[in-house]
Amino acid sequence: MEDTATNWSNSDVNDVETCIFCLIANKKDENTKIIKETKDLVCFSDIFPGAPHHYLVVPREHILSCFSLHKGHIDLVERMAKLGKDVLHDQGITDMADIRLGFHQPPFISVGHLHLHVLAPASQISKYMLYKFIPETNSFVTEEVLRKRLKSISPPLRCHYLENCKLFQCINCAQTGL
Repeated sequence: MEDTATNWSNSDVNDVETCIFCLIANKKDENTKIIKETKDLVCFSDIFPGAPHHYLVVPREHILSCFSLHKGHIDLVERMAKLGKDVLHDQGITDMADIRLGFHQPPFISVGHLHLHVLAPASQISKYMLYKFIPETNSFVTEEVLRKRLKSISPPLRCHYLENCKLFQCINCAQTGL
């Protein structure tokens, strides 16, 4: 039986206009230097680094968290990981066995915008920050495990499926049938 993506992706215009990662991704934050970018992703340094190299990769599109994703987002997660690894390579990191790529899971997210943590060397993650980046815990999931998990998560239902149902809230337009 497949799971369905949750309504964690439900956000309104105000969320997007005030989201710091949306501002950074759209080059409206003067204090953050974008290290590398693609058409739909940006990478920049974490303001509280947990390792000598600690970067965040965020999509330009406002997606709340990894709980908002489904099997249609596997390619997005792969592209986020590739951009993170490319930045590490550009920064001189060659030992790809000593890196950590992953996502915090709600309620352990600090910013309500999907972001991949890219840390290197993983063996040098600060002992004071290590607890935040322990793979496969309730708070942190590696990108590899997330991609595997997404294979069994179907996209959410669309509005037209809910027209005759009065019990559910549409996660795309936030209208309820009640």
